[in-house]
Amino acid sequence: MTQPSTQPPVDVIEATELRLVEEPPQQLSAEHRAARDRVWDELASNNAALFDGPVVACTSLTQTYPNELLLGWARVSYRNFALRRVPGAAALSSLFVDVLQPTDDGALLVAQMSAATAHPGRWHLPGGSVEHPDAGQPLDTASLRRNAARELREELGVDTAPENLTLWAVTRGEHGNVGVHFAAPPQPAAVLHDRFAAVVSATTAVGQAPELEQITFVHSPADLKALDGPHVDYLEPLVDRYARILL
Repeated sequence: MTQPSTQPPVDVIEATELRLVEEPPQQLSAEHRAARDRVWDELASNNAALFDGPVVACTSLTQTYPNELLLGWARVSYRNFALRRVPGAAALSSLFVDVLQPTDDGALLVAQMSAATAHPGRWHLPGGSVEHPDAGQPLDTASLRRNAARELREELGVDTAPENLTLWAVTRGEHGNVGVHFAAPPQPAAVLHDRFAAVVSATTAVGQAPELEQITFVHSPADLKALDGPHVDYLEPLVDRYARILL
């Protein structure tokens, strides 16, 4: 089924350096805290995939130099993103990482989320939200690389060393969400299929539902329109930029 493009504009920012600065989380009134908790409890009761774990909110994003970004972040938990549904409350922006995993022939791997996730059927790049570090530990580009490498290993079974991931772009999209996108070394498509199949097999063998439903490979934004299901807002502009770089 062809899906028309209805995504709002997404800023794609080229950056080779990131500086991350921790900032205090926003202060909520008692009214907004109570409303947040009511919304979260309702969402969680309807979706078992939601959990109130530690996560990073993006508090600011500033381009300090042509290729350097200053990113402010705060320690929160997932329930705070329910503020997006509370009238009058200041909504939080999330921070996530993902990986552009190319094949030997220049295609990019995209993955569809399974029914067991918070966004079933949605296509995205392998990755996920950033969990905040332990108290006293920094959040920096190196830790974001490690986070992205862990997501690649857990979701696809691809064990790429963090130092082999290259900072490729930063995006700002819906709700002001900020994505830090890394590029991985190319892999044969057959190898990626085999490793993903092994992850799915190992997950189902222990009675758990896999996070990803399926993977496929795209060469251009036109390929995304042929996918069955919606896709994240940043996917089309990133695939377009990737395809233009290859030309």
